[in-house]
Amino acid sequence: MRRLLAVARNTWRALTSMGTALVLLFLLALGAIPGALLPQRSLNAGKVDDYLKAHPVIGPWLDRVQAFNVFSSFWFTAIYVLLFVSLVGCLTPRMIEHVRSLRATPVAAPRNLARLPKHHSQQIQAGAEELNSLANTLVARLRGWRTAIRHRDGDEGGGPDVVEVSAEKGYLREFGNIVFHFSLLGLLVAVAVGKLFGYEGNVIVIADGGPGFCSASPAAFDSFRAGNTVDGTSLHPLCIRVDDFTAHYLPSGQATSFAAHIAYQSGDDLTANQWRRYRLEVNHPLRLGGDRVYLQGHGYAPTFSVTFPDGQIRTSTVQWRPDNPQTLLSSGVMRIDPPAGSYAGAAERRNHEIAIQGLLAPTEQLDGTLLSSRFPALDAPAVAVDIYRGDTGLDTGRPQSLFTLDPRLIEQHRLTKEKRVNLRAGQSVRIEAGPAAGTVVRFDGAVPFVNLQVSHDPGQTWVLVFAITMMGGLVVSLLVRRRRVWVRLTPDAGGSPGTVNVELGGLARTDNSGWGDEFERLSDRLSPASGRYPRTGLQGAGAAPTASDGDATPAASKRSSEVDVK
Repeated sequence: MRRLLAVARNTWRALTSMGTALVLLFLLALGAIPGALLPQRSLNAGKVDDYLKAHPVIGPWLDRVQAFNVFSSFWFTAIYVLLFVSLVGCLTPRMIEHVRSLRATPVAAPRNLARLPKHHSQQIQAGAEELNSLANTLVARLRGWRTAIRHRDGDEGGGPDVVEVSAEKGYLREFGNIVFHFSLLGLLVAVAVGKLFGYEGNVIVIADGGPGFCSASPAAFDSFRAGNTVDGTSLHPLCIRVDDFTAHYLPSGQATSFAAHIAYQSGDDLTANQWRRYRLEVNHPLRLGGDRVYLQGHGYAPTFSVTFPDGQIRTSTVQWRPDNPQTLLSSGVMRIDPPAGSYAGAAERRNHEIAIQGLLAPTEQLDGTLLSSRFPALDAPAVAVDIYRGDTGLDTGRPQSLFTLDPRLIEQHRLTKEKRVNLRAGQSVRIEAGPAAGTVVRFDGAVPFVNLQVSHDPGQTWVLVFAITMMGGLVVSLLVRRRRVWVRLTPDAGGSPGTVNVELGGLARTDNSGWGDEFERLSDRLSPASGRYPRTGLQGAGAAPTASDGDATPAASKRSSEVDVK
């Protein structure tokens, strides 16, 4: 039993040491690197699947060690928890010790001040009964220092009484150090709270004043990342409609500003069906009930109208993916199901679905028949598309990419290419032959879409608070310096009556840079010969004799020494 207790005690001591905390902090930063370099399932599961397909050897091994779920992996959580425990165990005793040191008086002077790194001594003319007044004057000159005056008997109890002044400053250095570490601890807690109780959803909304979306459940989002304690049943209800989107660009195509004009409902507005207006900009989120709505990105959604042989028309607007961030040249696919009654049976109707896949250029630029975009604004929209007829897989129940057709459908001849054509806004193409003969596809133009992110992070405010206090504590711990000074006033028993030996010793507890000049200035300020003492009948040893003395009074000796303590 004793052996187990000893092992537990030694393990706890090792875990709560500052060295262990630094190692764990380094491991935490090192463990976060895969989360930045590798795709994460919580952000984009499709990219993870693409990575696994592109790296069939190393990909499965990375998946086994949860490299695609770094921040929720067992090993990252273990490092996080161990760092938390280490900081608590390391900082709590230091805080208790610091509180004790704040309440304690400055330490007594060493027995031999001459052995300190900085030392100064001189003699002054003063009576033994004036030592207390002299000590009080010294304390008055040590503004900003914590001071204490002590009296003790002379050597071997037979000499004259000695008065000592102890002074210390720089207590804020240790306080700043502790604030820094506790703020780091609080930062970890705040981040953990955000991960446990927060959620984040992304949704694409067409900016045409359409129905928008309502965040009643995770199903309303295109992607949703929930904290470990969030089940999606208690989301803050809000509805957002995007009426318009504006963007401004330089002639080079570089964007200067984005803004979405939205209407939203939240709280009582939902029951009253009252819409409120808001201009949503980058880094200016809409804040509602603890949620924040961010404008994350934008692109364009083309509109196609398909007229089937029986004259019925289907119109669809679907967002396409911007492939070029400079020109917003986009790619995507549109799947259009024939209207009911267009064909005799479900199988025939399935075989006459229309798929349109290709490129969208906001501002058309043609190199022969090759379409590209020369500017990101929607100035001259055009498309280069392939038109397919057949089974698009809409009723298979299998998930498909929103931006590409399933290549297996083409390989299995379930989809047949009918046309390849370039179209400007308002132009159309007619399929003349084959099963889709008489079908007309018209490009009606394009409208902007916006990518909105609804984020809920209850620890965000505390993350900011602890980050500020952490930086403040770090600055204080770096700038404030610990200094100790002692002054010993001893009547000269072996010399002439009315002579007092003054010894001044100083010690830099942390940073020695600049301490030499600082000590010299402090010596000049505390020196009785400086002439700044109140009139107490004292005369510095280096002062000129008075006229009433009649005879010249020899100056008292003044000694200064500096030694290095090994």
